[in-house]
Amino acid sequence: MALSSEDRQAKAAADLVPLSALVLGAVAMGASPVFVRLAEVGPMTSAFWRVALALPFLWLWSWLEARRLPPQAPLKEIFWPVALAGLFFAGDLTFWHLAILHTSVANATFMATLAPVWVALGSGLFLGEAVGRQLVFGLLLCLVGGGFLLGDSLSAQPEHLLGDFYGLVTSLFFGAYFLAVRKARRGAGGGRTLFLSSIVTALFLGLQALAMETQLWPAGLGGVAALFALAIVSHSGGQGLLALALGHLPAAFSSLVIFLEGVAAAALGWLVLSESIGLLQAIGAAAIFAGIAIARPRNPRPVPAAL
Repeated sequence: MALSSEDRQAKAAADLVPLSALVLGAVAMGASPVFVRLAEVGPMTSAFWRVALALPFLWLWSWLEARRLPPQAPLKEIFWPVALAGLFFAGDLTFWHLAILHTSVANATFMATLAPVWVALGSGLFLGEAVGRQLVFGLLLCLVGGGFLLGDSLSAQPEHLLGDFYGLVTSLFFGAYFLAVRKARRGAGGGRTLFLSSIVTALFLGLQALAMETQLWPAGLGGVAALFALAIVSHSGGQGLLALALGHLPAAFSSLVIFLEGVAAAALGWLVLSESIGLLQAIGAAAIFAGIAIARPRNPRPVPAAL
């Protein structure tokens, strides 16, 4: 049965909502390296405050969401996906910071961009979501674009092998995080999923920061502002928008957000930190956008009245 012009317009508008959430979430998460650099505390401590300071905002979102959405699944039905999402995200942040300490940022970033590969493999095994040829082709194009985006910063050096391994582990944790959040979103709203999983993440990272670092709060107001920006923009905003998108888009496609995050980080580094962008980076960004356009699902799930 053919759709009317009004129905086609409504469907196009509904399809645009989760895609827009994914793109905006990538930009917000891509800003995190800038905030971490300005935070005036160690990497593990900044990771903890990124999540802990976001909890009041996520609780408010969860509370408002509960007033608008139909009754959600009881906690016992989503406990394991939510708990695993929290642990996986803590593992992602931990090994990401370890990778940065033991290898080049370029190598760590490239290894982390393998996360969509694990999501694509796990989507069929754990979520029952088929991965089509267009998504595989789009993913390959994104991987090539990610390599170009990093340019000649990539290197293969024996002393970096441990850090490169940490980067690979980062990608595994981030991929597992996507799968767990997608699973939890089938029974809970985005706010509830992110709030509960962030409690688990904050507990784990808090113990880790106490054990590994001594300065637990920045000395200046600039560092405090950077931590709040990290919590509000990158975690509440970036992870929150990602959680919204995962309620409506397949996990494998949504995981391509990591490539958009790299593009956003490069652009913000150029704007805020005066880092250069060359021809290779521009080609890489174009390849990433092309890959995402090719991989885009043609029939996303309809967006309900309340997200």
